[in-house]
Amino acid sequence: MSARGSVIASVIFRRLAIALVAARFGLLSPARRRAAFALQVRLAFEELGPAFIKLGQLASVRPDIFRPELVFELEKLQDTVPPVDYESVRAVIRRELGREPDELFASFDREPIASASIAQVHRAVLRSDERPVGGATLPAGAMLAVKVVRPGVQEALSADIGLARVWAARLGRIRAVSRRIDPLAFLEEFERSLHSELDLRNEGRVADRTRFDLRDDERVVIPRIAWRLSSRSILAMEFVEGWRLTEITDAERAGVDAYGLAVHGADVFMRQVLVFGRYHADLHPANLFVTPDSRICYLDFGIVGTTTPGQRVAIAQVLAATVYGDPDRAVRYSRELGLDIPPEVEPAVRARVADIMGATLRQSGQRADIRAFAIGFLSMLADFQIAIPVGYGLLIKALVTIEGVARAIYPDIDITQAARPFATRLIAQEMLKADRLYAKAPDMARAALKVLSE
Repeated sequence: MSARGSVIASVIFRRLAIALVAARFGLLSPARRRAAFALQVRLAFEELGPAFIKLGQLASVRPDIFRPELVFELEKLQDTVPPVDYESVRAVIRRELGREPDELFASFDREPIASASIAQVHRAVLRSDERPVGGATLPAGAMLAVKVVRPGVQEALSADIGLARVWAARLGRIRAVSRRIDPLAFLEEFERSLHSELDLRNEGRVADRTRFDLRDDERVVIPRIAWRLSSRSILAMEFVEGWRLTEITDAERAGVDAYGLAVHGADVFMRQVLVFGRYHADLHPANLFVTPDSRICYLDFGIVGTTTPGQRVAIAQVLAATVYGDPDRAVRYSRELGLDIPPEVEPAVRARVADIMGATLRQSGQRADIRAFAIGFLSMLADFQIAIPVGYGLLIKALVTIEGVARAIYPDIDITQAARPFATRLIAQEMLKADRLYAKAPDMARAALKVLSE
């Protein structure tokens, strides 16, 4: 075994030892054992560095594969590392753009304002006017945020992926693992995702498309891209002043319309899922800014989800069933999203869904807890051994994301109450689109529209 392989094995075994001992001697309940295991996996991934952090981040958006306790624990992965020195950054810029930073920018800060495992961000000033795609001109003197991929990261990631492939092959031979996941196939998906993320041009293109989708929404900011100063390893974008949701204080929150901003943030996310069919799949408080004029700024479009036209009506109905606490409708439209519920267990599934909704969404005098609902719902599917389609898993994650983002802005919000008006509106809009799409089958369209009055 290589030196790096020995380090990986040592960290994994050390981090999991306490959880495994507790499980062996019955020191924790099953739910707490799973939570303890998930915590140790997260800590191990953080300790092992970039490849494992990115692997964990991909796992955190795949509740169709992994237990909910692990999915939601991996959301907390901290991707903050010491920055590389300025000379290394300068070499990347010179290699990619052919000139020195001081020649390309009016000024370029040597110290980064953020540093993560894949890239770090430096503040710079635009030297000459820049015409972004689908946006107003960035004038000379405008402040930029320049994201630069860390030198050597591709080689380091490739080496760790090679070692992970050996582990994945071994895990795939364990029947309890292979029944739920093909480790090698998941690792291949991870490699594709990572390859896309390492090309910062992909992130810039998604930002441009998202800005176009939301062009009529004056309360949303998507930084404009300076393409002339961007490449595979460099992304130069408009610098936006504001507070990250993870940094906003009560005093700063008091200076904005926090409740209105929280509701609007949920509305924007649902429009991305239900109307535009593409959405920010790695949305969390660290990827959002609140500007001094009460607008939301979206950052880091490295992971993107998509929905097909056929999925959107069913997603809207499941969303409505969740915010209105309707278990029968939730189960009915879950089928249309590919959830294969055997007829013999459907009554028991409906009863469990009703119990979970009652405990998490409809407690008298308490705000709804979408996260607790999601954990209960996904655990129930695992208990009944019901496979979770990829799209359905992303829907569950989307619901949790909506609540998490809204509460980061306004902690006391009940997202089910806030979401009702525009959930109904979006359903109506999607159904009207379906009515036009299926003009040759008016009876089917009318039947679909009828559910709004059920």
